[in-house]
Amino acid sequence: MQGKRRSRGNAAILAPMYLFTVIFLIGPFVYMIVLSFLTRAETWGIVNTFTLRNYQKLLEPVYLHSFGESIRLAVYVTALVVLIGYPFGYFMAKLPPKARGGLLLVVMVPFYTSSLMRLYGWIIIFRANGLFDRLLMVLHLTDAPLKLLYTYPAVVVGMVYALLPFMMLSVYSSVEKMDWQLVEAARDMGAPPAKAFLTITLPLSLPGLMTGVTLTFVPSMGLFFVADILGGNKIVLIGNVIQEQLMKVHDWPFAAALSVILMLMMSLTVWLYRRVTGVSEMEGFV
Repeated sequence: MQGKRRSRGNAAILAPMYLFTVIFLIGPFVYMIVLSFLTRAETWGIVNTFTLRNYQKLLEPVYLHSFGESIRLAVYVTALVVLIGYPFGYFMAKLPPKARGGLLLVVMVPFYTSSLMRLYGWIIIFRANGLFDRLLMVLHLTDAPLKLLYTYPAVVVGMVYALLPFMMLSVYSSVEKMDWQLVEAARDMGAPPAKAFLTITLPLSLPGLMTGVTLTFVPSMGLFFVADILGGNKIVLIGNVIQEQLMKVHDWPFAAALSVILMLMMSLTVWLYRRVTGVSEMEGFV
């Protein structure tokens, strides 16, 4: 009797969570899939006619180029974030508690401000005769202002800046929970620092590293506002195409098809993360 009451109590507690998941997560996703197989109306809205044309349209060169450009940018951004964020998170975890807390605060501060405001700050830095140009000219590295704003490198820098904290915190969380006695044992047995890192530290910190890679690679394919602000519409990512189809062309079924493919690509990334780390959830934040 007591077990039944406990089960009913647990069901009552979990019911709102299940209801929220169905209404705000599963429901919109199912609607998006259904919408991707419908037909766009000639003037406005949609027609309830089944079609595969929306997915056939994805094979057109312009959209394949957008997918390729999004993947290429995501690879570049993820590689740079790993190169910068992994050492930062690793050494941050090895700092004394007081210094570690201060550095954590510095890393967390950007989350307290709007990402759009921070990106507009990069416009001030990258514009002609901006802070970066003046610094280069003061150091006599350049003689004239550079055209950095609205370029591919500017978009990459903006993406790295926006996503770098996720890698830092993921690696920090993983390295902080490591058993350093294993590293010391490897060193005592004669392993050089590099070998001890590759055989002990890197495998133990791999869940955090893969969490950071997932949290970087997945969003970088859809952060269209970074390409808009720092790229000046010269770099068209798949997120920009989806926005254009929704807001300008009003081809909602095709935008849904693009979103479904993007979701599948993101799901593949998460699946690879789970396969590599052997975990079912992102333990870098657990």
